[in-house]
Amino acid sequence: MGKIILEKIINGSLKIAKEEILLENNFVKRQLNNGIKIFAQPTKKYTTTTVKVFIHQDLEDDIVTKTSLLPFVLKRGCMRFPSEQKMRVYLEELYGTGFGVDIIKKGERHILVFEMDIVNEKFLPDKNNILKDGLSLLRDIILDPFIENGGFSKDYMNQEKDILKREIMSLFNNKMQYAVERCFQEMCRDERYSLYKYGKIEKLGEIDEKNLYEYYLDLVNSNPIDIYIMGDIDLDKDLSIIEEIFDFSRGKVKSIKPTFVNKEVTEERVFFERQKVEQGKLSLGLRTYTTYSDPDYYPFLMANGILGGGPHSKLFQNVREKASLAYYVFSRIEKTKGLMLITSGIEVDNYEKALNIIKKQIDDLKSGNITDYEIDSTRKMLINAFKEASDNPSLVISLYLDGYINNREESIEDMIRQIQTVNKEEIIKVSQKLKLDTIYFLTNKEVGKAGKQ
Repeated sequence: MGKIILEKIINGSLKIAKEEILLENNFVKRQLNNGIKIFAQPTKKYTTTTVKVFIHQDLEDDIVTKTSLLPFVLKRGCMRFPSEQKMRVYLEELYGTGFGVDIIKKGERHILVFEMDIVNEKFLPDKNNILKDGLSLLRDIILDPFIENGGFSKDYMNQEKDILKREIMSLFNNKMQYAVERCFQEMCRDERYSLYKYGKIEKLGEIDEKNLYEYYLDLVNSNPIDIYIMGDIDLDKDLSIIEEIFDFSRGKVKSIKPTFVNKEVTEERVFFERQKVEQGKLSLGLRTYTTYSDPDYYPFLMANGILGGGPHSKLFQNVREKASLAYYVFSRIEKTKGLMLITSGIEVDNYEKALNIIKKQIDDLKSGNITDYEIDSTRKMLINAFKEASDNPSLVISLYLDGYINNREESIEDMIRQIQTVNKEEIIKVSQKLKLDTIYFLTNKEVGKAGKQ
Protein backbone atom coordinates (compact mmCIF):
# COMPACT_ATOMS: atom_id res chain seq x y z
CA MET A 1 0.00 0.00 0.00
CA GLY A 2 2.73 2.40 0.88
CA LYS A 3 6.46 2.73 1.29
CA ILE A 4 8.86 3.32 4.15
CA ILE A 5 10.98 6.44 4.03
CA LEU A 6 13.94 6.65 6.39
CA GLU A 7 14.65 10.22 7.47
CA LYS A 8 18.27 11.26 7.15
CA ILE A 9 19.51 12.99 10.27
CA ILE A 10 22.18 15.50 9.33
CA ASN A 11 24.58 16.45 12.11
CA GLY A 12 21.88 15.64 14.66
CA SER A 13 20.21 18.95 13.85
CA LEU A 14 16.75 17.50 13.16
CA LYS A 15 14.68 16.55 16.20
CA ILE A 16 12.23 14.51 14.10
CA ALA A 17 12.18 10.77 14.72
CA LYS A 18 13.99 8.61 12.17
CA GLU A 19 11.06 6.72 10.70
CA GLU A 20 8.43 8.33 8.53
CA ILE A 21 5.61 6.34 6.96
CA LEU A 22 4.02 7.61 3.79
CA LEU A 23 0.75 6.04 2.67
CA GLU A 24 -0.81 6.84 -0.68
CA ASN A 25 -3.84 9.10 -0.21
CA ASN A 26 -3.09 9.09 3.49
CA PHE A 27 -1.10 10.83 6.19
CA VAL A 28 2.63 11.12 6.62
CA LYS A 29 3.56 10.36 10.23
CA ARG A 30 6.43 11.82 12.20
CA GLN A 31 7.22 11.88 15.89
CA LEU A 32 9.14 14.58 17.70
CA ASN A 33 11.64 13.78 20.41
CA ASN A 34 9.18 15.06 23.03
CA GLY A 35 6.67 12.40 22.00
CA ILE A 36 4.32 14.65 20.01
CA LYS A 37 3.10 12.91 16.87
CA ILE A 38 2.55 14.81 13.62
CA PHE A 39 0.20 13.58 10.88
CA ALA A 40 0.31 15.47 7.58
CA GLN A 41 -1.56 15.02 4.32
CA PRO A 42 -0.52 17.18 1.38
CA THR A 43 -3.44 17.83 -0.98
CA LYS A 44 -4.35 20.53 -3.47
CA LYS A 45 -8.05 19.87 -2.87
CA TYR A 46 -8.58 22.71 -0.39
CA THR A 47 -7.84 26.43 -0.40
CA THR A 48 -7.19 26.42 3.34
CA THR A 49 -4.90 24.46 5.61
CA THR A 50 -6.64 22.68 8.48
CA VAL A 51 -4.66 22.09 11.66
CA LYS A 52 -6.01 20.08 14.58
CA VAL A 53 -4.31 19.36 17.88
CA PHE A 54 -5.60 16.49 20.02
CA ILE A 55 -4.58 16.00 23.64
CA HIS A 56 -5.61 12.55 24.86
CA GLN A 57 -6.75 11.70 28.37
CA ASP A 58 -8.36 8.73 30.10
CA LEU A 59 -12.09 9.08 30.67
CA GLU A 60 -12.17 8.94 34.49
CA ASP A 61 -14.72 10.08 37.05
CA ASP A 62 -12.31 12.19 39.13
CA ILE A 63 -10.97 14.21 36.18
CA VAL A 64 -13.72 14.18 33.52
CA THR A 65 -15.06 17.61 34.51
CA LYS A 66 -11.59 19.17 34.70
CA THR A 67 -10.73 17.76 31.29
CA SER A 68 -13.99 19.11 29.83
CA LEU A 69 -13.43 22.58 31.25
CA LEU A 70 -9.80 22.97 30.24
CA PRO A 71 -10.01 23.70 26.47
CA PHE A 72 -12.66 26.38 27.03
CA VAL A 73 -10.52 28.13 29.64
CA LEU A 74 -7.45 27.91 27.40
CA LYS A 75 -9.27 29.53 24.46
CA ARG A 76 -9.92 32.66 26.55
CA GLY A 77 -6.42 34.01 26.12
CA CYS A 78 -2.68 33.48 26.14
CA MET A 79 0.15 35.61 27.53
CA ARG A 80 0.68 37.24 24.13
CA PHE A 81 -3.04 37.94 23.65
CA PRO A 82 -4.63 37.90 27.13
CA SER A 83 -8.24 38.16 25.93
CA GLU A 84 -10.49 36.60 23.30
CA GLN A 85 -11.06 40.03 21.77
CA LYS A 86 -7.34 40.59 21.19
CA MET A 87 -7.01 37.10 19.73
CA ARG A 88 -9.94 37.70 17.40
CA VAL A 89 -8.36 40.90 16.13
CA TYR A 90 -5.12 39.04 15.42
CA LEU A 91 -6.98 36.18 13.71
CA GLU A 92 -8.63 38.73 11.43
CA GLU A 93 -5.19 40.07 10.58
CA LEU A 94 -4.31 36.51 9.55
CA TYR A 95 -6.89 36.80 6.74
CA GLY A 96 -9.75 35.57 8.89
CA THR A 97 -8.09 32.46 10.26
CA GLY A 98 -10.67 30.35 12.07
CA PHE A 99 -10.08 28.95 15.55
CA GLY A 100 -12.13 26.76 17.86
CA VAL A 101 -11.96 24.21 20.65
CA ASP A 102 -13.99 21.16 21.57
CA ILE A 103 -14.07 18.14 23.85
CA ILE A 104 -14.89 14.70 22.43
CA LYS A 105 -15.28 11.15 23.69
CA LYS A 106 -14.10 8.18 21.64
CA GLY A 107 -14.66 4.95 23.47
CA GLU A 108 -13.27 5.48 26.96
CA ARG A 109 -10.84 8.12 25.77
CA HIS A 110 -11.43 11.84 26.46
CA ILE A 111 -9.85 14.22 23.95
CA LEU A 112 -9.25 17.98 24.00
CA VAL A 113 -9.47 19.45 20.51
CA PHE A 114 -7.93 22.68 19.20
CA GLU A 115 -8.58 23.55 15.55
CA MET A 116 -7.37 26.19 13.13
CA ASP A 117 -8.36 26.84 9.53
CA ILE A 118 -5.71 28.94 7.80
CA VAL A 119 -5.94 30.33 4.28
CA ASN A 120 -3.18 29.04 2.02
CA GLU A 121 -0.64 31.78 1.35
CA LYS A 122 -0.50 30.73 -2.31
CA PHE A 123 -3.86 32.47 -2.74
CA LEU A 124 -2.76 35.71 -1.09
CA PRO A 125 -1.51 38.77 -3.00
CA ASP A 126 1.75 38.99 -1.09
CA LYS A 127 4.08 36.33 0.25
CA ASN A 128 3.91 35.96 4.00
CA ASN A 129 4.31 33.52 6.86
CA ILE A 130 0.63 33.05 7.62
CA LEU A 131 0.92 29.32 8.36
CA LYS A 132 3.80 29.88 10.74
CA ASP A 133 1.99 32.79 12.39
CA GLY A 134 -1.17 30.73 12.82
CA LEU A 135 0.73 27.77 14.23
CA SER A 136 2.59 30.05 16.62
CA LEU A 137 -0.69 31.41 17.96
CA LEU A 138 -2.03 27.87 18.33
CA ARG A 139 1.06 26.95 20.29
CA ASP A 140 0.70 29.98 22.55
CA ILE A 141 -2.96 29.16 23.29
CA ILE A 142 -2.11 25.57 24.24
CA LEU A 143 1.29 26.00 25.87
CA ASP A 144 1.47 29.60 27.08
CA PRO A 145 -2.02 30.38 28.45
CA PHE A 146 -2.96 33.56 30.26
CA ILE A 147 -1.85 33.11 33.87
CA GLU A 148 -2.22 35.43 36.85
CA ASN A 149 -1.30 34.86 40.50
CA GLY A 150 0.00 31.37 39.79
CA GLY A 151 -3.15 30.09 38.11
CA PHE A 152 -5.69 30.68 35.38
CA SER A 153 -7.67 33.90 35.38
CA LYS A 154 -10.29 33.63 38.12
CA ASP A 155 -12.78 35.61 36.04
CA TYR A 156 -12.27 33.39 33.00
CA MET A 157 -12.56 30.30 35.19
CA ASN A 158 -15.84 31.37 36.77
CA GLN A 159 -17.34 32.37 33.44
CA GLU A 160 -16.40 29.10 31.75
CA LYS A 161 -17.60 27.04 34.73
CA ASP A 162 -20.96 28.77 34.45
CA ILE A 163 -21.11 28.10 30.70
CA LEU A 164 -20.17 24.44 31.23
CA LYS A 165 -22.82 24.11 33.95
CA ARG A 166 -25.47 25.42 31.55
CA GLU A 167 -24.20 23.05 28.85
CA ILE A 168 -24.60 20.05 31.16
CA MET A 169 -28.04 21.24 32.26
CA SER A 170 -29.14 21.79 28.66
CA LEU A 171 -28.99 18.05 28.05
CA PHE A 172 -32.13 17.71 30.14
CA ASN A 173 -34.04 19.93 27.70
CA ASN A 174 -32.94 18.00 24.61
CA LYS A 175 -35.06 14.93 25.25
CA MET A 176 -33.82 12.92 22.28
CA GLN A 177 -30.17 13.35 23.25
CA TYR A 178 -31.04 12.98 26.94
CA ALA A 179 -32.64 9.58 26.31
CA VAL A 180 -29.60 8.45 24.32
CA GLU A 181 -27.22 9.54 27.08
CA ARG A 182 -29.34 7.94 29.81
CA CYS A 183 -29.52 4.66 27.88
CA PHE A 184 -25.72 4.57 27.63
CA GLN A 185 -25.39 5.49 31.31
CA GLU A 186 -27.61 2.61 32.41
CA MET A 187 -26.11 0.21 29.91
CA CYS A 188 -22.53 1.02 30.95
CA ARG A 189 -23.23 1.84 34.59
CA ASP A 190 -20.03 0.19 35.91
CA GLU A 191 -17.90 1.23 32.94
CA ARG A 192 -16.02 4.45 32.25
CA TYR A 193 -18.02 4.99 29.07
CA SER A 194 -21.05 5.93 31.19
CA LEU A 195 -19.43 9.30 31.99
CA TYR A 196 -20.90 12.29 30.13
CA LYS A 197 -18.25 14.03 28.04
CA TYR A 198 -18.93 17.40 29.69
CA GLY A 199 -18.60 16.00 33.20
CA LYS A 200 -20.72 16.56 36.30
CA ILE A 201 -22.19 19.73 37.78
CA GLU A 202 -21.38 18.62 41.32
CA LYS A 203 -17.67 18.42 40.42
CA LEU A 204 -17.48 22.03 39.24
CA GLY A 205 -17.40 23.34 42.81
CA GLU A 206 -14.17 21.43 43.44
CA ILE A 207 -12.34 23.18 40.60
CA ASP A 208 -10.54 26.50 41.03
CA GLU A 209 -8.01 28.46 39.01
CA LYS A 210 -5.05 26.94 40.87
CA ASN A 211 -5.87 23.22 40.82
CA LEU A 212 -7.02 23.39 37.18
CA TYR A 213 -3.70 25.03 36.26
CA GLU A 214 -1.79 22.30 38.10
CA TYR A 215 -3.84 19.70 36.24
CA TYR A 216 -3.12 21.46 32.94
CA LEU A 217 0.65 21.44 33.58
CA ASP A 218 0.63 17.70 34.21
CA LEU A 219 -1.56 17.10 31.16
CA VAL A 220 0.67 18.86 28.63
CA ASN A 221 3.78 17.38 30.21
CA SER A 222 2.80 13.72 30.08
CA ASN A 223 -0.27 13.03 27.93
CA PRO A 224 -0.24 12.01 24.26
CA ILE A 225 -0.49 14.98 21.89
CA ASP A 226 -1.20 14.60 18.16
CA ILE A 227 -1.00 17.36 15.56
CA TYR A 228 -2.83 16.89 12.24
CA ILE A 229 -2.27 19.18 9.27
CA MET A 230 -4.03 18.86 5.93
CA GLY A 231 -3.90 21.11 2.89
CA ASP A 232 -1.66 22.25 0.07
CA ILE A 233 1.47 22.02 2.18
CA ASP A 234 5.16 21.49 1.54
CA LEU A 235 6.15 18.49 3.65
CA ASP A 236 9.79 19.40 4.17
CA LYS A 237 9.22 23.09 4.85
CA ASP A 238 5.94 23.02 6.77
CA LEU A 239 6.69 20.01 8.95
CA SER A 240 9.96 21.65 9.89
CA ILE A 241 7.94 24.71 10.98
CA ILE A 242 5.73 22.53 13.19
CA GLU A 243 8.78 20.79 14.62
CA GLU A 244 10.37 24.15 15.46
CA ILE A 245 7.22 25.63 17.03
CA PHE A 246 6.27 22.59 19.12
CA ASP A 247 9.79 21.75 20.27
CA PHE A 248 9.52 21.94 24.05
CA SER A 249 10.58 19.70 26.90
CA ARG A 250 8.14 17.12 28.18
CA GLY A 251 8.27 14.16 30.52
CA LYS A 252 7.59 10.53 29.73
CA VAL A 253 4.42 10.19 27.69
CA LYS A 254 1.76 8.09 29.44
CA SER A 255 -0.29 5.42 27.73
CA ILE A 256 -4.06 5.79 27.46
CA LYS A 257 -5.99 2.88 28.93
CA PRO A 258 -7.69 0.60 26.41
CA THR A 259 -11.46 0.80 26.08
CA PHE A 260 -13.30 -2.08 27.75
CA VAL A 261 -15.40 -3.83 25.11
CA ASN A 262 -16.43 -7.42 25.66
CA LYS A 263 -18.91 -7.30 28.54
CA GLU A 264 -21.12 -10.36 28.69
CA VAL A 265 -24.87 -9.80 28.49
CA THR A 266 -26.77 -12.08 30.86
CA GLU A 267 -30.23 -10.52 30.56
CA GLU A 268 -32.09 -7.62 29.00
CA ARG A 269 -32.51 -4.78 31.48
CA VAL A 270 -35.40 -2.32 31.28
CA PHE A 271 -35.45 1.20 32.71
CA PHE A 272 -38.38 3.62 32.71
CA GLU A 273 -37.90 7.27 33.61
CA ARG A 274 -40.90 9.54 34.09
CA GLN A 275 -40.87 13.20 33.14
CA LYS A 276 -43.34 15.71 31.76
CA VAL A 277 -42.77 14.85 28.10
CA GLU A 278 -45.21 15.04 25.22
CA GLN A 279 -43.46 12.27 23.29
CA GLY A 280 -41.94 9.06 24.60
CA LYS A 281 -38.29 8.41 23.85
CA LEU A 282 -37.41 4.75 23.42
CA SER A 283 -33.74 3.76 23.24
CA LEU A 284 -32.22 0.29 22.97
CA GLY A 285 -28.56 -0.36 23.74
CA LEU A 286 -26.91 -3.41 22.19
CA ARG A 287 -23.49 -4.98 22.63
CA THR A 288 -21.98 -5.68 19.22
CA TYR A 289 -18.64 -7.32 20.14
CA THR A 290 -17.32 -5.63 17.00
CA THR A 291 -15.11 -2.54 16.97
CA TYR A 292 -13.26 -0.61 14.29
CA SER A 293 -10.16 -2.68 15.04
CA ASP A 294 -11.90 -5.93 14.07
CA PRO A 295 -11.69 -7.53 10.58
CA ASP A 296 -15.49 -7.72 10.33
CA TYR A 297 -16.05 -4.02 11.06
CA TYR A 298 -17.17 -3.16 7.52
CA PRO A 299 -19.75 -5.95 7.35
CA PHE A 300 -21.01 -4.61 10.67
CA LEU A 301 -21.13 -1.06 9.30
CA MET A 302 -23.28 -2.42 6.50
CA ALA A 303 -25.47 -4.27 9.01
CA ASN A 304 -26.08 -1.07 10.95
CA GLY A 305 -27.03 0.74 7.75
CA ILE A 306 -29.49 -2.00 6.82
CA LEU A 307 -31.04 -1.97 10.27
CA GLY A 308 -31.43 1.76 10.84
CA GLY A 309 -29.10 3.86 8.72
CA GLY A 310 -31.52 5.68 6.45
CA PRO A 311 -34.96 5.84 4.77
CA HIS A 312 -34.36 2.44 3.13
CA SER A 313 -33.61 0.73 6.47
CA LYS A 314 -35.68 -1.89 8.27
CA LEU A 315 -36.42 0.38 11.22
CA PHE A 316 -37.50 3.33 9.12
CA GLN A 317 -39.63 1.29 6.76
CA ASN A 318 -41.31 -0.99 9.32
CA VAL A 319 -41.56 1.13 12.48
CA ARG A 320 -42.15 4.55 10.96
CA GLU A 321 -43.61 4.06 7.49
CA LYS A 322 -45.66 0.85 7.65
CA ALA A 323 -46.72 0.83 11.31
CA SER A 324 -46.73 4.64 11.72
CA LEU A 325 -45.43 4.22 15.29
CA ALA A 326 -42.42 6.54 15.33
CA TYR A 327 -41.78 10.21 14.64
CA TYR A 328 -38.17 9.23 14.08
CA VAL A 329 -36.20 6.00 14.41
CA PHE A 330 -32.60 5.15 13.57
CA SER A 331 -29.60 3.17 14.74
CA ARG A 332 -26.01 4.24 15.18
CA ILE A 333 -22.81 2.66 16.44
CA GLU A 334 -19.94 3.61 18.72
CA LYS A 335 -17.10 1.95 16.85
CA THR A 336 -14.42 2.16 19.53
CA LYS A 337 -16.59 0.82 22.38
CA GLY A 338 -18.48 -1.68 20.22
CA LEU A 339 -21.98 -0.47 21.01
CA MET A 340 -25.11 0.00 18.92
CA LEU A 341 -27.91 2.34 19.90
CA ILE A 342 -31.43 2.31 18.44
CA THR A 343 -33.48 5.37 19.34
CA SER A 344 -36.99 6.50 18.46
CA GLY A 345 -39.65 9.04 19.35
CA ILE A 346 -43.08 7.43 19.88
CA GLU A 347 -46.44 7.94 21.53
CA VAL A 348 -46.21 6.62 25.09
CA ASP A 349 -49.13 4.23 24.56
CA ASN A 350 -47.29 2.62 21.63
CA TYR A 351 -44.36 1.44 23.76
CA GLU A 352 -45.04 -2.30 23.54
CA LYS A 353 -45.95 -2.24 19.84
CA ALA A 354 -42.89 -0.21 18.87
CA LEU A 355 -40.56 -2.31 21.02
CA ASN A 356 -41.83 -5.55 19.51
CA ILE A 357 -41.44 -4.32 15.93
CA ILE A 358 -37.94 -2.99 16.64
CA LYS A 359 -36.94 -6.35 18.13
CA LYS A 360 -38.33 -8.12 15.06
CA GLN A 361 -36.10 -6.01 12.80
CA ILE A 362 -33.07 -7.03 14.84
CA ASP A 363 -34.11 -10.70 14.60
CA ASP A 364 -34.69 -10.40 10.84
CA LEU A 365 -31.22 -8.92 10.39
CA LYS A 366 -29.63 -11.73 12.42
CA SER A 367 -31.55 -14.46 10.63
CA GLY A 368 -30.61 -13.15 7.18
CA ASN A 369 -33.99 -11.77 6.18
CA ILE A 370 -32.25 -9.08 4.13
CA THR A 371 -33.16 -7.93 0.62
CA ASP A 372 -30.80 -7.03 -2.20
CA TYR A 373 -32.41 -3.59 -2.18
CA GLU A 374 -31.44 -3.05 1.47
CA ILE A 375 -27.86 -4.14 0.80
CA ASP A 376 -27.45 -2.06 -2.37
CA SER A 377 -29.06 1.03 -0.82
CA THR A 378 -26.85 0.78 2.26
CA ARG A 379 -23.72 0.32 0.19
CA LYS A 380 -24.51 3.37 -1.93
CA MET A 381 -25.38 5.42 1.16
CA LEU A 382 -22.08 4.60 2.89
CA ILE A 383 -19.96 5.16 -0.21
CA ASN A 384 -21.61 8.54 -0.80
CA ALA A 385 -21.09 9.46 2.86
CA PHE A 386 -17.37 8.63 2.64
CA LYS A 387 -17.04 10.60 -0.62
CA GLU A 388 -18.74 13.62 0.97
CA ALA A 389 -16.46 13.31 4.00
CA SER A 390 -13.43 13.47 1.70
CA ASP A 391 -14.46 17.03 0.77
CA ASN A 392 -14.22 18.12 4.41
CA PRO A 393 -10.68 18.07 5.87
CA SER A 394 -12.00 18.11 9.43
CA LEU A 395 -14.02 14.94 8.76
CA VAL A 396 -11.07 13.27 7.03
CA ILE A 397 -8.92 13.95 10.08
CA SER A 398 -11.65 12.66 12.41
CA LEU A 399 -11.94 9.41 10.44
CA TYR A 400 -8.19 8.93 10.47
CA LEU A 401 -8.07 9.65 14.20
CA ASP A 402 -10.69 6.92 14.74
CA GLY A 403 -8.49 4.52 12.83
CA TYR A 404 -5.33 5.51 14.64
CA ILE A 405 -7.00 5.01 18.04
CA ASN A 406 -8.21 1.58 16.93
CA ASN A 407 -4.92 0.54 15.31
CA ARG A 408 -6.46 0.60 11.85
CA GLU A 409 -4.89 3.23 9.66
CA GLU A 410 -6.57 3.55 6.29
CA SER A 411 -7.61 6.18 3.81
CA ILE A 412 -11.14 6.99 2.71
CA GLU A 413 -10.34 5.19 -0.54
CA ASP A 414 -9.53 2.08 1.53
CA MET A 415 -12.85 2.42 3.36
CA ILE A 416 -14.81 2.63 0.12
CA ARG A 417 -13.02 -0.41 -1.33
CA GLN A 418 -13.88 -2.48 1.73
CA ILE A 419 -17.53 -1.42 1.67
CA GLN A 420 -17.69 -2.47 -1.98
CA THR A 421 -16.58 -6.03 -1.20
CA VAL A 422 -18.91 -6.82 1.74
CA ASN A 423 -21.33 -9.66 0.98
CA LYS A 424 -24.60 -10.83 2.52
CA GLU A 425 -23.08 -13.81 4.34
CA GLU A 426 -20.59 -11.53 6.12
CA ILE A 427 -23.41 -9.18 7.16
CA ILE A 428 -25.46 -12.04 8.61
CA LYS A 429 -22.47 -13.51 10.46
CA VAL A 430 -21.48 -10.26 12.17
CA SER A 431 -25.12 -9.44 12.98
CA GLN A 432 -25.48 -12.67 14.90
CA LYS A 433 -23.10 -11.31 17.53
CA LEU A 434 -25.61 -8.60 18.50
CA LYS A 435 -27.04 -8.84 22.01
CA LEU A 436 -29.70 -6.52 23.38
CA ASP A 437 -28.45 -5.21 26.73
CA THR A 438 -30.62 -2.29 27.83
CA ILE A 439 -34.07 -0.88 27.05
CA TYR A 440 -34.63 2.68 28.24
CA PHE A 441 -37.93 4.52 27.94
CA LEU A 442 -38.50 8.17 28.82
CA THR A 443 -42.24 8.41 29.48
CA ASN A 444 -44.87 10.60 31.11
CA LYS A 445 -46.71 7.78 32.86
CA GLU A 446 -46.26 4.27 34.16
CA VAL A 447 -46.25 1.71 31.35
CA GLY A 448 -44.93 -1.45 32.94
CA LYS A 449 -42.33 -3.02 35.19
CA ALA A 450 -38.76 -1.87 34.95
CA GLY A 451 -35.52 -1.63 36.85
CA LYS A 452 -36.00 2.06 37.67
CA GLN A 453 -38.88 4.53 37.58
